[in-house]
Amino acid sequence: QLVESGGGSAQAGGSLKVSCVARGYTFGTNCMGWFRQAPGKEREGVAMMHTRGEQSTYYADSVEGRFTISVKDRFTSPGDGTKATIFLLMNDLRPEDTAVYYCAAGPSFYRDCERSWGGDEIRSWGQGTQVTVS
Repeated sequence: QLVESGGGSAQAGGSLKVSCVARGYTFGTNCMGWFRQAPGKEREGVAMMHTRGEQSTYYADSVEGRFTISVKDRFTSPGDGTKATIFLLMNDLRPEDTAVYYCAAGPSFYRDCERSWGGDEIRSWGQGTQVTVS
């Protein structure tokens, strides 16, 4: 289960932060990140990272250098009741960043999140949170 919070409205050039909590570690939550969908457009990846310390982080070209994904409360092992929390800090926001942002989780393959980053391996989705930039 993925529970999102944050988002809202900001002016261009401003900042917003969204967070997502995943409870209950499985191999399907090794990779967590954010996708977004703007009206009339397809869902696209924004950022993704490995939640257990592997060096596997992805950003969309359109947000590279402006958005930062981070994690705290890392998962440790299956069944231990831990949670993981990821954040997406969005700086220098632009009107084209306006979209519904979805938290997503998927498995890693050979310690890498590339296949989950592609979207096809996502196992869980959050409910979505609106980000509006004017």
